Amino acid sequence: MSNSTINEEEVKKFSDIADQWWDPKGKFKPLHKFNPIRILFIKEKIAQYFSLDKDRDKPLEKLKIADIGCGGGLISEPLAQLGAKMTGIDASAKNIEVAKIHAEKSGLEINYQNISAEDLSQKKEKFDVVLALEVVEHVENIQLFIDATANCLKKDGILFIATLNRTPISYIKSIIGAEYLLRWLPIGTHDFQKFLKPHEVNEMAEKSGLKLLEEKGFDYNLIQDSWKITTNLDVNYIMIFKKK
Repeated sequence: MSNSTINEEEVKKFSDIADQWWDPKGKFKPLHKFNPIRILFIKEKIAQYFSLDKDRDKPLEKLKIADIGCGGGLISEPLAQLGAKMTGIDASAKNIEVAKIHAEKSGLEINYQNISAEDLSQKKEKFDVVLALEVVEHVENIQLFIDATANCLKKDGILFIATLNRTPISYIKSIIGAEYLLRWLPIGTHDFQKFLKPHEVNEMAEKSGLKLLEEKGFDYNLIQDSWKITTNLDVNYIMIFKKK
């Protein structure tokens, strides 16, 4: 087992297309389609957990949030606009460069850093919320990664982990459909063997001293070209944890 969470092949894969992060018709088109419902879910759950008014202009004001594996900032920026004090980290220097430039153009102050999850966990700073969205399937040592994210939490903080389930339907939709048929993603973006079942994520989270609060699925309707939140975890799913 590697003593690092960084998978150099995965880092290169995303670095090579980093200039397309903010192009809604480019290589990250699926994430742009997926983003609105992710932001809505995260905002509502954070507001619910911390007893905040989700309908305010900046409901996440004063909360410190870390976006681990932030890419070009597709999640960090909307949450900063909702008032959160954002820190975004990524193992790809190119991703961070793109994120910084776009945040500056957007007039947002986001603390972007080209470091690993374990690097962040060794700092003294702790966060109310930590996000690990669509990243665990790309890291080298998943247990170490979850240990690091847990260590970044404040005592009453919460962690969101979102990834892809290792099921036949997930393989059909996420790889055959999205990569080979629809060409929404570059071929080779995902490795099915790195997909994780929810119980596997939960077992590692428990080893990291975390307790599962909730789990939900995200389902894409090709005909309607829309996403919805569901109880079906067969493809895309998200789990919320807190420290025990």
